[in-house]
Amino acid sequence: MSSASGARPAPRRLVLVVGIGRSGTSLFTGILSRLGFHVPRPEVKADGTNPRGFGEPRWVVDFHTQLMRERRVHRFDSRPDAWSVTAEAVADEQAFGDLRDWLGVQFVGVENVVVKDPRIDWFLPLWRRCAQELGAETSFATMLRHPAEVVRSARDSYGTWQADASRAASWLNATLHTEHATRRARRAFVRYDALLEDWARELARVAELLELDWLREIEAAAHPQVHELVDPTLRRARPAWDEIDVPLALRALLDETWQQMIRLAEPDGDSEAARSALDGLRADYDRFYADAEAIAQSSVLAERRRRGGDGRPRGGARGTGFPREVKRLAARGVRVLPREHQERVYRAATGAWLGAGGLTSLPLRLALLVPPRYRERTPLPLVRMALRLLRARQR
Repeated sequence: MSSASGARPAPRRLVLVVGIGRSGTSLFTGILSRLGFHVPRPEVKADGTNPRGFGEPRWVVDFHTQLMRERRVHRFDSRPDAWSVTAEAVADEQAFGDLRDWLGVQFVGVENVVVKDPRIDWFLPLWRRCAQELGAETSFATMLRHPAEVVRSARDSYGTWQADASRAASWLNATLHTEHATRRARRAFVRYDALLEDWARELARVAELLELDWLREIEAAAHPQVHELVDPTLRRARPAWDEIDVPLALRALLDETWQQMIRLAEPDGDSEAARSALDGLRADYDRFYADAEAIAQSSVLAERRRRGGDGRPRGGARGTGFPREVKRLAARGVRVLPREHQERVYRAATGAWLGAGGLTSLPLRLALLVPPRYRERTPLPLVRMALRLLRARQR
């Protein structure tokens, strides 16, 4: 409506779907998109790890990926200190300007926008700053899935490059710090199992908490497209620790945190008592991780000495700066591959620098990992650059 009618213009609403990867964020975003929320385009294409679609804007994924690479943080990072590193992005004027401009375009002709990316948790202060600049009301929907289910699903989808214990610790790290970061904001916590059991009931509850009036009275029968999306058989992993290698001390922290988090999804569960308990668990995890780092110091020192005192492999001055070039080259190269191949090819490329085979094994490792139909898509200039770098290193 126009201001001449005396009515206020409809507010801009931004819902950020947060939660670690494999926790059900794609499903929740997909439901909102079928009920009238705008998911910015183009989206990341569906693949074998998520055949029903990710609901992730391609621009947002690339934006977060670049910020994380610059700060040496990854999606399943279990370091408590990593949060202070990524929080600095709120003061990055280049990042702020890029995100503000992109987000502003998404609201052209649209009142309700939903954004999801598992990396978004690391940059919530930056998103809140941009939304405030644009006059958009920001709220958060946090997906809750049992850590054992998340770890098993991540292992099946992304492989075993990261140990179960490390992935479980990253669930703890992300869950505790994201909960803390969304306080003093309108938010709702959504259990993955409850969403699969009765999506309409959960959406009505979330709409109440987030003050989305037009979603409060949902008639499930009127939305067959949502029924098609919500498939209870999607829950292939179960909340059990069997076949998951997690130390008992870490498991105790995980179980206690899970019990406290699911309280937040109950009526009046987001209380000061619950938040205080989570503060204590966050402090417990910080101490637990610091102890683990102190115990593992000998292993860290041994790895540094194996690579050279400055973090590079031994071998003379000719290699100065080369590992960074390899990583940059690998990052560019994997973009031509489907999503499900990118991570393991990138790690094979960068791992070849550190492995026993040395850099000479890099082309073979990449060739064996890249499916033949994608090898021919690798840009010729990129291949030539790689060969020049290899020859320079081997001289």
